[in-house]
Amino acid sequence: MTEYWYNVQTHEIEEDAQSDWTQLIGPYKTREEAEHALERVRARNEAWEKDDED
Repeated sequence: MTEYWYNVQTHEIEEDAQSDWTQLIGPYKTREEAEHALERVRARNEAWEKDDED
C-alpha cells in the first residue's frame, strides 16, 4: 500500500518515503491527508498548549 509523506523542506508530497525521515511528516493514507499535514500539526500544537495552560 502506498503511503504519503509531507516534506517540510520542499513542501511537497512524497509517495513512499523518499527523503530523510527528519524532513518528513507522516505517513498518511491519502495524498489529501498529507497535503493538510501542517494544519494538523498546528491544531495539535494549539491543543497541547491549551492543555499546558490548564
